[in-house]
Amino acid sequence: MKLEQGQVWKTSPAVHGHGDQSLFLRIVQLERLAVEYKEMANLLSKDGKHKTATKKEFCRLIKGATLSDYK
Repeated sequence: MKLEQGQVWKTSPAVHGHGDQSLFLRIVQLERLAVEYKEMANLLSKDGKHKTATKKEFCRLIKGATLSDYK
């Protein structure tokens, strides 16, 4: 799977979640070694926090996650 700007990932609560709920991660800016993303509990409200991680860390966050069709 290739990471692209604008992708939305629904995380697995066992790997990365808030309590027993999944989180949604939208890739805001994709660079060579870093990923800026927005972490949201509810995809429709669009409320969330902007965070930065290395590509390696981000790939660990989305382990077991599903790519959402939402844009």
